[in-house]
Amino acid sequence: MSHGIQLRSVPYDHPDAVKLEDQVQLEYEARYGGEGDATTLDPAMFVPPHGLYLLAYDDGGTPVASGGWRTQDENDEGYSDGDAELKRMYVIPEARGLGLARRILAELEADARAAGRTRMVLETGDQQPEAIALYLSSGYAPSEKFGYYRDYDSSRCMAKPLA
Repeated sequence: MSHGIQLRSVPYDHPDAVKLEDQVQLEYEARYGGEGDATTLDPAMFVPPHGLYLLAYDDGGTPVASGGWRTQDENDEGYSDGDAELKRMYVIPEARGLGLARRILAELEADARAAGRTRMVLETGDQQPEAIALYLSSGYAPSEKFGYYRDYDSSRCMAKPLA
């Protein structure tokens, strides 16, 4: 199936992106109980060159994976100047194991680097071991905590230099 997978840049509020967003929230609810990710995301955050939002489409034009990055600079949530924050990395269950997350991640890192960002940061959780394994194998290391969930025990923050 992975041959013919196309990555396309779309607005964060594109209908296909919203469809995957709904699925990722359900998965967070299943893994963590309670509500999904309450971090507020504005579509404007992902408009190039200050961010990028990608969807992966299969041969049939079905969106099967997503991922984006947005600019972050030093603020009271623990970010640093030059940061790019990874958001909404998600692959639908039927398309897992094809390397799509790794492909999206590489594309997002290259784009953020080209936009002059110096570090990619992300926040995931202890109930997402597959995500943690992907990031560790892609050169990410645990970092100081930042963002909306920085005070949660289940939160795991990671970072990778882009320079």
